[in-house]
Amino acid sequence: MTGTTGTKQPMAPPVEIVLDEPTRQLCDAVTLGRQDPVRLAILAPGGYGKSAVLDHLEQGCLRAGTPVARFRPPHAEPALVLVDDAHELTGPESAELLRIAADDRFGLVIAARPAPRPAGLNEVLGRLRGQLVLRPLDQSRIGKLAGGVPPRLTEFVRTQTGGVPGFARDLLRTLDRTGEPTVPPAALTSFQHELDRADEDVLQVLLAAEIGAGGNAGLLAGLLESSAQRVGEVVEVARATGMLGQDGALLPIAGAALRALVPADRRRTVFGRLARLQLDRGGQVLPFVRPLLGSVHGRAQHGNSDTTTATVFAAAAQEATANDPALAARLYDAAVAAGLPPTEIGAKRAEAAARAGDLDSALRLADEVIAAADAPARAEGAMVAGAALAHRGQLARSAQLFRWSGTNLSSVFATIGLLGTGRLDDARQQFEHPPANEPPTLLAGAMSAAAQGLLESVSGSPTMALSTLASSAEMLEPVGRSVLMPDSPAALGALVALHNGELAIAETLLERAIAAESGGRVLTARHRLLLAWVAMVRGDAETASSRLAAAGSELTPRDWLFAVALRVGLARRASDVAGLRRIWGQAREAVIRHPVDLFTFLPFGEFAIAAARLGERDRLAPHLRQARELALSLGDPPLWTTALHWSGLHAAITAERPEEAREEAAALAAGSGPYPEALAAAATCWLRVVGGEIDRDEVEAAARGLHDAGLWWDGARLAGQAAIRTPDRKAMVVLLETARMLQGGHVQAPRAEEAAADPAGAPRLSERELQVAELVVAGMTYKQVGDRLFISAKTVEHHMARMRQRLGAANRSELLTRLRTLVLPD
Repeated sequence: MTGTTGTKQPMAPPVEIVLDEPTRQLCDAVTLGRQDPVRLAILAPGGYGKSAVLDHLEQGCLRAGTPVARFRPPHAEPALVLVDDAHELTGPESAELLRIAADDRFGLVIAARPAPRPAGLNEVLGRLRGQLVLRPLDQSRIGKLAGGVPPRLTEFVRTQTGGVPGFARDLLRTLDRTGEPTVPPAALTSFQHELDRADEDVLQVLLAAEIGAGGNAGLLAGLLESSAQRVGEVVEVARATGMLGQDGALLPIAGAALRALVPADRRRTVFGRLARLQLDRGGQVLPFVRPLLGSVHGRAQHGNSDTTTATVFAAAAQEATANDPALAARLYDAAVAAGLPPTEIGAKRAEAAARAGDLDSALRLADEVIAAADAPARAEGAMVAGAALAHRGQLARSAQLFRWSGTNLSSVFATIGLLGTGRLDDARQQFEHPPANEPPTLLAGAMSAAAQGLLESVSGSPTMALSTLASSAEMLEPVGRSVLMPDSPAALGALVALHNGELAIAETLLERAIAAESGGRVLTARHRLLLAWVAMVRGDAETASSRLAAAGSELTPRDWLFAVALRVGLARRASDVAGLRRIWGQAREAVIRHPVDLFTFLPFGEFAIAAARLGERDRLAPHLRQARELALSLGDPPLWTTALHWSGLHAAITAERPEEAREEAAALAAGSGPYPEALAAAATCWLRVVGGEIDRDEVEAAARGLHDAGLWWDGARLAGQAAIRTPDRKAMVVLLETARMLQGGHVQAPRAEEAAADPAGAPRLSERELQVAELVVAGMTYKQVGDRLFISAKTVEHHMARMRQRLGAANRSELLTRLRTLVLPD
């Protein structure tokens, strides 16, 4: 504040000081004596460079020979007097400053913060004739201050510091300019002096600003226990620190300084008081409570509890549940640790855990609530447990809990569970006689429509069922994100669509559900897995694998069942027997862990075909028998049983059980509707193909029928299998082309002409032989090559024999060496 004349050097960054043009011109006029007498004020918050400007003026005056002096009473010789931190002057110093301001022989430049404003300073400022304005640095001036850094760094500095010159300078001095920019601890040390000298009220206002309450006059009045006028004065002093931006919000770097430099207990005290004040006012408390997480557990371990704090945590948890259930679960835990009885919030706590994906905790907490006769919200606890059990694949027990819960919504959920476990009469009874007269909310209406659509799927029109489920999914979108459900209308609708060959509808339903976050985090993986199933059925292995990976690895048992079935299905479609064997252990475990229900017919169908391929049919037989018994208890609804019979057909063909295959084909023929009829025609055709009875037109029609029904891969497979077996070369070419078109691949028909020698006399292979050679050299087995090219393994063997003879290879090893030379010349 008092300084020394002409000796103090400015605290300069690489570029000494960066002034805007008007400020620079005014400084030049002062130092060159063009203003007489000088009467200027520099009013700006801390960090804006007031001291640096005084240093700049002092050095300029010394260079120009203009008399200059730092303020150090008494002053006798006329000079330009530079006064720093004038807002801190009191008593004799203030009187001396007023005397100089009244004496025209002295020039005067006063630097001060806008607040506080002592009466003596106001009188001095009233005698001044101008103001030197300091503004925040823009990105360009920060670049000059830095001496040249990439724009991303200058933007980072501007964002963190708000362009406050002193803060920007300190950050630039300590910033690591090579990696991803972060605020280093060394950049925060300059705030220590500011915080040390701030009085308690100012510090509390700054801490309130950290959590967004700095502009709430009512809260601040309660926090400071002061009048509105006093609060306004304190806020102005807080603004004068420079730590608040133009909008009154705490600058990011200032927030980092508060977190690093203010003791944790002091921060918690302020945040706790603000949270309690906000709760009393009926406002949202979540922003005030976040910083308190973690501290309450330590106090609870030492026997300290606080009912008010516990209530605040519980209120914050309820606010967080919709958007961040994991945070809500932590907040409920904190509320219990602070002294709230566990059963009082048990159901809400269980719901938060379930929506965060922690089904074990959800079931434990919900069970505690259900078991406590005096616990409130036992019905809600049963709903949480029912939803969690559905995600774990325990649909029967889930339905039991939903029925016990006794609300309209739980009754609808129970209907879905009862139907899924084959109890059709109970499901109808449950749906038609809801237990209570409750408001017709959007959620209740959407889920009721979903249950109605599922009932329609087993006893009515598949088209109407799908339409009702699609409407239900759309109805749920505005509210579905914050609801815990055993399943979503979108997932159920997609299953119905998949069972009916409506892949485009399934895809749309699932994509919309993912975009709307229907069912929250706990159902996102289910939607992604069903999307992967759509791609797999279409034969798009790459997209299916990508969607499967997007579902993640933290899966509920129900989701894991579908994920394993997808891996099994993809391996089977790629003819990857080794991969199928690797995944089969997980498939066996998934089958044991997850009971069969109506909504798992697709994965169990995939397991049935794979089991036949691997000679493991006996392991799966009891589960498939359960699936058929369940379907029978529902009246063998064609929409749901068609997939079972289709997979059963292929399992029987793979296991070489012709009589069983004929039974499955007959069951398919008993169905009615476009989808069952397409599969029935294909089944009949497939059996004829396997028996060597191949009619090109029939095969083409059946394959295209499968494609139109959404089974793209199966359609291509049928055409390819027929092409392998037909003795008619012309039919083979046509069927291979059909397979190529239906699968979207690049299957080539064999060339008719024999291979000829090239001009150099070296043997030349046919196009088909080159294709076979490339795949064999790549490491494929004859079976895999045949599957890839839609020919039999025996045909691949014949190609290899002809190539060995033509190339003059003595053995297989020599043949492979020569083939590598031909297909990999580089």
